Amino acid sequence: MKTVISDFIYCFKNILCCIWCRLRFPMASRPTVKFWKPGADTPGGHIEEERLNIVEAASSAVVYNPNASFSIERQRQSLPVFSYRNHILYLVENYRTVVIVGETGCGKSTQIPQYLIEAGWAAGGRVVAVTEPRRVAAITVATRVAEEHGSVLGDEVGFAVRFDSRCNQSRTRLKFVTDGLLIREMMSDPLLSNYSVIMLDEAHERSLCTDIVIGLVKKIQRRRPELRVIVASATLDAEKVRDFFNTNVTGDPSKDDVAVLSVEGRMFSIDVFYSLDPVPDFVQATIDTVKKIHHSEPAGDVLVFLTGQDDIDTVVRALITEARQLPRDAMRMRVLPMHGGLPRADQLRVFERTPRGTRKIIVATNIAEASVTIDGIVYVVDAGFVKMPAYNSGCGIESLVVAPISQASADQRAGRAGRVRSGKVP
Repeated sequence: MKTVISDFIYCFKNILCCIWCRLRFPMASRPTVKFWKPGADTPGGHIEEERLNIVEAASSAVVYNPNASFSIERQRQSLPVFSYRNHILYLVENYRTVVIVGETGCGKSTQIPQYLIEAGWAAGGRVVAVTEPRRVAAITVATRVAEEHGSVLGDEVGFAVRFDSRCNQSRTRLKFVTDGLLIREMMSDPLLSNYSVIMLDEAHERSLCTDIVIGLVKKIQRRRPELRVIVASATLDAEKVRDFFNTNVTGDPSKDDVAVLSVEGRMFSIDVFYSLDPVPDFVQATIDTVKKIHHSEPAGDVLVFLTGQDDIDTVVRALITEARQLPRDAMRMRVLPMHGGLPRADQLRVFERTPRGTRKIIVATNIAEASVTIDGIVYVVDAGFVKMPAYNSGCGIESLVVAPISQASADQRAGRAGRVRSGKVP
């Protein structure tokens, strides 16, 4: 009993001591424990210096976008697609299907849906749907459009992906979805009666879900002639898509119900460098290239494209080891992986800004190839390979094989470096 009472008295004294300390020394003037770092003139002299460095780094994050200080409206008007706004709305009004081929970074993914909303295509309870090939693209584009539109994500602008949805059934007028989720909606509503316009973004991906959506949307248009379809991409064969959707069999071009529009102009220039000789190990070559960029090139973030999670983990471990061996006065490295196996929160970490003196290196699969804009990307390292599903007729199963990427994919990857400033693609 005495032991319990003594322990209670001891704890009570500690509480009183803490209360007295907080009253005696407010937060702004509370004394700091001093440590004497070897080489410092006085005990604790390095603490104030390090604190000032942290404050300076946090308050002066590097912003590569020269339009970041402009208003949202001015940023929208600075995009190349803005000069085609009236043309796009005219074509959507007069043609059932519009094929838009726009270079990467022209603003087609974020601006065209907003033009449709502003023109009244979402009035009367109707909804404009935008399909994206990947979840991270649907989420990031929806977040950016909601910010530009001045609304809360999940209200007038929302997204719906597998395992996650931020939509209000009565208020959402612009909805970003993945191709697979739109197919699931067709099971309950075969004619997609709630949608007035369906925009198929990044149609060049030509995945299984993308092809199914394109085929089903064409069938829906036969029953719903008022449904408008926009097919958008940077590297799309517009003539084949036009011939697929065109229902004019008379041979008279004036009776075509499909129009093609080309949006030219990239925001910034890109210098592309090629390897002169084949490399025996593209993973090791990627590591060496990133190290060379970090040690010899000016400030700017790096985006690396690899085939899968195994290669990404190998490169990330090698770069983290290199970062730990850098001198204290050298530019720091922050290495981040990005692939479909990561949770959503870890995937979105690549969009966080880094303080001055730190280079962000993102090692990703083709998940970052299209409809993803990461501020600060100046250098893109492309291994030139991708994992693709292939059917093996010998064993009768489907497996992932490493194959060279197409020229269209190479252009898409290179375009990641020209979004917010001039870049290089070694």
